[in-house]
Amino acid sequence: MLRDRPLSEFLQYLVAHEQTDQPLPALTALSAELGVSVASLREQLEVARALGLVEVKPRTGIRRQPYNFLPAVRQSLQYALALDKNNFIAFADLRRHIETAYWHEAVQLLSAEDHAALQSLVARAWKKLRGSPIEIPHNEHRELHLVIYRRLDNPFVLGILQAYWDAYETVGLNVFTDYNYLTEVWTYHQKMVDSICNGKFDAGYEALTEHSDLINQLLSSSK
Repeated sequence: MLRDRPLSEFLQYLVAHEQTDQPLPALTALSAELGVSVASLREQLEVARALGLVEVKPRTGIRRQPYNFLPAVRQSLQYALALDKNNFIAFADLRRHIETAYWHEAVQLLSAEDHAALQSLVARAWKKLRGSPIEIPHNEHRELHLVIYRRLDNPFVLGILQAYWDAYETVGLNVFTDYNYLTEVWTYHQKMVDSICNGKFDAGYEALTEHSDLINQLLSSSK
């Protein structure tokens, strides 16, 4: 049972009323219904908005959004990085443990379409790395990892993994240019994807864990 930190009146209203395509009542109407001042509701609305629970637009009003853990963890993480960018190291370690813990469950949920998407991402990355001029395949790196875990029915896992890549960009790792590092990373990615597509999930797990250790090398080099 939740104690000491109850939900605000506005969040309680969201919980109590089923999500529909219709906009929520105006704050003046909610104020009368809930017995809370408009000023207080406006503050509560801004919190809900920051958490990604509602969307507010001039013409369409206040609309509920499907639950997504990302906005909450992203805001907190970005604040932590603003205080000290070394906080990224701790979050990267959390992400590493999550990816390894959920690997087998995640890869067994992937479809043939997902397999094709992963193969396409690897091909695009190699094309960038072998092109002239060389390009950093950061978007492919981000998308590849998120595709692997996207079938999990767990918004908390997905939110943390998505927030990691936002933080990765915040600390500037997406512009790292060591070519040897990048080729080593994508060699592991190739092994991971080949293993997934061939149903050799343990081999893919081994490649994942070995590849995850490279982040320490990257962090040391970027200091």
